[in-house]
Order: sequence, then C-alpha cells, then structure tokens
Amino acid sequence: MTEQLSIETPAGSFDAIAAGPPDGRPVLLLHGFPEAALSWEHQVGALGAAGFRAVAPDQRGYSPGVRPEQASEYSIDELVGDVLAMAGALGWHRFDLVGHDWGAAVAWWTADAHPDRLRTLSAVSTPHPAALAAAMKTDEDQHLRSAYMTEWRQTRVTERRMLDNNAEALRRMFEWKVPPSRVEEYVQRLSEPGALTAALNWYRAGRPGGKIGKISVPTLYVWSTEDVAFGSTAALDTENWVSAAYRFEMFEDVSHWVPEEAPEALAAVLLEHLSAH
Repeated sequence: MTEQLSIETPAGSFDAIAAGPPDGRPVLLLHGFPEAALSWEHQVGALGAAGFRAVAPDQRGYSPGVRPEQASEYSIDELVGDVLAMAGALGWHRFDLVGHDWGAAVAWWTADAHPDRLRTLSAVSTPHPAALAAAMKTDEDQHLRSAYMTEWRQTRVTERRMLDNNAEALRRMFEWKVPPSRVEEYVQRLSEPGALTAALNWYRAGRPGGKIGKISVPTLYVWSTEDVAFGSTAALDTENWVSAAYRFEMFEDVSHWVPEEAPEALAAVLLEHLSAH
C-alpha cells in the first residue's frame, strides 16, 4: 500500500506517493508527460515491500502547489533543483534516482550535475540526452519520432487540440496500453485550469544551456522496442555516455508506457540494479 505525502520546498508543496520504512534506503521516482506520480504506484509498492523508502512526487506543474505560470520556470536547472530540494526536505543526502520519459531526462541531468548525491541512476525510455541529440541530427527515424516536440511548443493551440472532444487526443497518446481508470485520472488532472499548460511548459522552457557529459554513477537504462518516441539509435548509443557500471535492458513488444504496461518486469530489474550497488 502507498501513502500520500506533501513535500515542502522553497518552490512550494509537492504531492507524492510513498511506501516502505522511513529509515529504508531512499529512492526517488520521477514521472513523465502526461502522467503523474501514480504511474509509479506498482514500483513504489514493490520497492517499499523490499525495505526501500520509495517516494514518487507529482513534479513541477503537476503538483498544484508548484505550478508557476512562466515557461522559463520549467527549465532543466529548475527541475534538477526540485529534485535536490525534495531530497533535502526528505532528509536524504544520498539516494537512488529513477525516472521515466521527462522524469528520466531530469534524472540524467541530475546525475551529470550532482553525481555525489546519487547512489544509482535508473532511466526508463529516455536515452542519455547527448545520445538523443546526436540521433536527432544523424538518424532520420529519430528526427521524425521527435517532430511532435516542435508542435507542442506552440502556445495554447496544443492545449485546445489535446483537450477537444473529451480529451480524445490526450487519451490516444496512451495507445491503449495504460489502464483506462489511470488514463481517466491523468485526463482529469490535466483538465484543471492551467495544468496542461504547466505540463507542456516542460517542452517550452527552451533547451538546456550547458552540455551534459558522461554519467559517473552506476546506471540502468531500460528501453522498449515499441517505443514511439525513442528509436534504437539513441538507445544503443547510451552506453557510450556512461563511465560507471552500466546495465541495458530491452523490453520486447512493450510500448513507451513501460511502468504501467510492464510493471512487474520493471520492478524486478529496478530491484536487481539497486541490490547490485
């Protein structure tokens, strides 16, 4: 069973789900677009049952208590700052970091900038940002897969398109791979005033200013063969961007929505990775 938490930080109050003993080894799990902490419910429960202290927050823009209006307030620096602020509020000096989709991008950048704070990194779906950037330039397949990002940076038009006809376009994104009750929850949350704009501001904040280097903490990367957003070129190149122990797991016939389509398999590899380090 998971519990509900509020994590108080200088930026505001983050809603979160958690499980496991308060003194368990700390694990922070970051969700992606257009989801919420709830996407990690199975893994949080599994980690908690194994003795870890697992916490998954609704991130900036998704938590009503941290929903600034300006797109610039959703930059990678702000999002990485949120990770450290939440860890500080939880009393965690070193912790394991897990992310899916946008949450994985934030996790990669956190591991690059603050390797001393992390015991391990686990990234699901999203490859190392430098591997992705290279693939977008050299691989036509990845370039086409990433074209939606340009469209989503257009203000207001995207919101209307996603929410029209009972949020049909938003629902279709989940490819019928996520339980309908869960999709309903996400749609309801993102239909609140300002919520979808806040979530899309992650795309509109502009590209990170600095360059990301090789990751120096033990890393697990999980990629699924039916992912519509990320092709094999960047996925296979990611190992070249990790200088520490590296594990690559390929999930066959699984879509982009790994935490919810393959919850048991993902929990199992996460537990193996954490136990190995």
